[in-house]
Amino acid sequence: MEKNLTTLEHKENNKTLAKFAKALAHPTRIAILKHLENQSCCFTGDLVDIFPLAQSTISQHLKELKNAGLIQGELKPPKIKYCINQKNWNIAKSLFQQFFE
Repeated sequence: MEKNLTTLEHKENNKTLAKFAKALAHPTRIAILKHLENQSCCFTGDLVDIFPLAQSTISQHLKELKNAGLIQGELKPPKIKYCINQKNWNIAKSLFQQFFE
């Protein structure tokens, strides 16, 4: 029974790692995460000022990162404040480290 639990955990870790990897599969998303890692939080408009992309493009990248759980958004009408989801960020770092060992 314990072997099955280990296999189940392994499968879940692989799914989670794949979800994070998919979200990181675009250079702009990596740049956004690097920026957010050095900030407490920021708004979409701040990112539009930094990256030479349309707001809709930035929003799509933010959506992908949020769906993967790497960032979180807090509604501050009429804007959304984004920051790193520290819990999932630490999980991602740990899973990637285990993968590359």
